[in-house]
Amino acid sequence: MIPIKPVGNGAPASTEPRSPATAALKYLQPGSLNLAALPPLSLYIHWPWCVRKCPYCDFNSHESKGPIPEQEYLDALRADLEQSLPLIWGRKIHTVFIGGGTPSLMSAAALDRLLSDLRTLLPLEINAEITMEANPGTFEAEKFKSYRASGITRLSIGIQSFNGRHLQALGRIHDENEARKAVDIAQANFDTFNLDLMYALPGQTLLEAQQDIATALSWAPPHLSLYHLTMEPNTVFAKYPPQLPSDDESADIQDMIAETMKGAGYEHYEVSAYAKPGHQARHNLNYWHFGDYLGIGAGAHSKLSFPHRVLRQARYKQPASFIEAAQKGNAVSEEHEITRGEMGFEFMLNALRLTGGFDPNLFGERTGMSITAIEKALNEAEGKGLIYRDFKLIKPTDLGQRFLNDLQEMFLTE
Repeated sequence: MIPIKPVGNGAPASTEPRSPATAALKYLQPGSLNLAALPPLSLYIHWPWCVRKCPYCDFNSHESKGPIPEQEYLDALRADLEQSLPLIWGRKIHTVFIGGGTPSLMSAAALDRLLSDLRTLLPLEINAEITMEANPGTFEAEKFKSYRASGITRLSIGIQSFNGRHLQALGRIHDENEARKAVDIAQANFDTFNLDLMYALPGQTLLEAQQDIATALSWAPPHLSLYHLTMEPNTVFAKYPPQLPSDDESADIQDMIAETMKGAGYEHYEVSAYAKPGHQARHNLNYWHFGDYLGIGAGAHSKLSFPHRVLRQARYKQPASFIEAAQKGNAVSEEHEITRGEMGFEFMLNALRLTGGFDPNLFGERTGMSITAIEKALNEAEGKGLIYRDFKLIKPTDLGQRFLNDLQEMFLTE
């Protein structure tokens, strides 16, 4: 999953415990927005530990130097969820995503307890999609059978490449054989799963990228996520940049991917996501449609709507700090309302990732504002050939998809 980061200046939240009545009443007061209905609600759970930090990774992940304090962290997750309940009273959870870090480091018993806690505290939709991220270096057949029995319905497997040399360059803990074994285990135990691959890797040729895609397609996976490697700030790769393919070489790989995936019968429904019919990632689609999500766990982010405002939250990032704060009654480190001026960019940052576009009415439903609020930017984007629009649809053109960052930035306001 691609994390959604807050926009604007987050004000530090009080470390004092908030009573349920106080928390709920504060955000139910009249405000500057007017939402006719609240959007679908998802739950994101962050597992912050991994075996080794990858040099390209800017997620909130921490190398496990010793035994992971599973029970202590599960206690903190439950406390965090209980403290958050007043903000989501009466709302069903449509999807759950357990991300990291490496959640598949969790023991089968720990996952069983976690999902049991969720079912006790939350009204889960009957057919809720429950996804877990997993890394090939952690795959054990029996453990993954237990995950399935506990209620995981979908795996998202961080393969990244089937080429051993590229896996080493990316700092992955698995090799190509473990990658293949992981897909075999997933296919044997889950009806739907996602393979994550990266391209434009250090020293990668067009032929090697083709071989990665061909290998992945040999399993006919229900879903493929294909990410362009980027140099994120505050990562090892940002400090010591590897030799990457040129822009022209990367563009050739992107063209190959689009052609290959279309020929294999996959729908390109989001900028980095390809799915067979009925296997789109419902959790991620809720992000792109500017739906709501409650994020619990170290460093997790939330976006929660109320009739007259939309709230952003972030939890304490360090696992020990998160556990301590949750025990004290408030794991939220930052909290702020999205302003009217930020709302258009926030919505378009997500919705423009959908290759099929969105109904203009969705903007009003999710932001509580008229589409005229972004009319100037829409006109400019249309004039540059970056979007197509009519009364029923706004969507990025092929050119808009290729220059998506530039298109999204057009909706930033001073």
